Amino acid sequence: MKRIIYISLIAVCTLVSTSCENWLDVNTNPNGPDAILPPDLYLPQIQSELSVAIQWDARYAGQYTQDWVSTGVDNVFDAHGHPTSSDAYSQLWRAVYFSMGYNLIDMMNSAEASQKYDFVGVGHILKALGWQMLTDYHGEIILSEAFTPDQRTFEYDNQEFVYNEIKKELQLGIQNLERTDGIDANGSGLRTADLIYNGDRSKWIKFAYGLLAINANRLTNKSSYNPDEVITNLNKSFTSNADDALIRYEGTNSANANWYGPIRNNLGALRQSTFIIGLLNGTNPSLMPAANDPVLTTEKLNDPRIAAMMAPAPDGKYRGLTPLAGLGSVVAERPNTFWGTTSGNVVTPSSQQVYLFGNATPHPIMTYAMLQFIRAEAEWRKAKGASQQALDAYKAGVTAHIDFARQFAVDKALYDQRRTAYLGSEETIPTTPVGLTLSKIMLQKYIATWGWGLGMMETWSDFRRYHYNVDVVPNDGITTTGVYTGFVLPSALAVSNNGQLAYRARPRFNSEYMWNKDALEKIGGFDPAFHTFETWFSKPSE
Repeated sequence: MKRIIYISLIAVCTLVSTSCENWLDVNTNPNGPDAILPPDLYLPQIQSELSVAIQWDARYAGQYTQDWVSTGVDNVFDAHGHPTSSDAYSQLWRAVYFSMGYNLIDMMNSAEASQKYDFVGVGHILKALGWQMLTDYHGEIILSEAFTPDQRTFEYDNQEFVYNEIKKELQLGIQNLERTDGIDANGSGLRTADLIYNGDRSKWIKFAYGLLAINANRLTNKSSYNPDEVITNLNKSFTSNADDALIRYEGTNSANANWYGPIRNNLGALRQSTFIIGLLNGTNPSLMPAANDPVLTTEKLNDPRIAAMMAPAPDGKYRGLTPLAGLGSVVAERPNTFWGTTSGNVVTPSSQQVYLFGNATPHPIMTYAMLQFIRAEAEWRKAKGASQQALDAYKAGVTAHIDFARQFAVDKALYDQRRTAYLGSEETIPTTPVGLTLSKIMLQKYIATWGWGLGMMETWSDFRRYHYNVDVVPNDGITTTGVYTGFVLPSALAVSNNGQLAYRARPRFNSEYMWNKDALEKIGGFDPAFHTFETWFSKPSE
């Protein structure tokens, strides 16, 4: 929780011509610079740190949801466990409280003082994004006492309080971005400092409304859930793929490369799952076209995205792994890495990527396709079943993501051929609401959110809302058993789980378990099965 300035130092070293040594010489305060720096020197590093943290922790959340699976036979995350005495899966905690922390506060204070209200607005939105990701991942977090000067222990806030604070931050962000006074994006420096939208205020406002929709739709199991609130926010959010929030990378070295790229090699021990392959090769019962594939004529029509998103095995076929089963004995049938190699140990910086796993490939933070599936679910719940509005949103989401993934297809002619057949299939794209199911909505959302940080975090939140397909009847009376058709739970769970599935990540070990023990004890943090304690947002109202 202590104040740090290393992001500011990196920013100064990187973005201005004055030497770091000279800059440091003028400071006498050992805990920070004597004067607050211009906001444009903070923002790029804040955005990068938050993006990396989301990707980092999603690597593990993605194993809980079987987006991908370890090549090992005893991986703790495949078994819904957690690492002991380790910070391995709590990078978001570090980013929100340490890397962003006071740097974000200083950026906003500097922007306020210099009438750069666009930076203030973006700051509120990034703060809200950090809180949303952190609480959805960990459950109770520290918010009201965070960054309190001279305080060394911090009480946890319940998730309901945090959710309301997130909404307040987003409203403040929108209000500041809508201000007409102050300095515009060209003069403020936002246009050059912003790695996501290049200073486009209108897109940041849409992003804020998208996050408000995510916040509201998370509460489907509550009696207070209001689908109209979700839909109203979405009406002010993204209107096409052009609004997608993508953070860009230079991709020339480990410091500026995509965290999922071959230079970083952070995914070398992971492979795509059997579940995602089933969704894309026409074998999942909820997304099974009647027609056969134009190329693989003995198979059902393959989703065009399979060749753009998935890594083939050495024999050219697409397969996935099952949790705790390992790679398999037939070498030619083992799926390649996401960089086209047979082993994570032989990845080179120039290895050929699939999908979003390139060194310089922009990484999504929020997408139009994802938001359309949130709309489809909200419309479905509003009508307590299929409706034309839900179907329209579903079609928009599928089409948008197919269009997005096309850029990664090698054979675009085949991609387009399959696209036409897939979008014309009654089994995948119903022509009337009668054919639309909640399973189709959530499975297509799973595909659209596969392989990127916030998307897989969203998927884990969805899995917890639907209790991993366990029979649950929420307060609206809608039975949601078996929404994720074809999903099979791991053959074994970690011993500490006591037979329960993962519902939260433990707080960061080196801060909370070492220095904040009393507060952590109050929320049960020292129970060996704490990571299985259900979070507030997914619980039905009491």
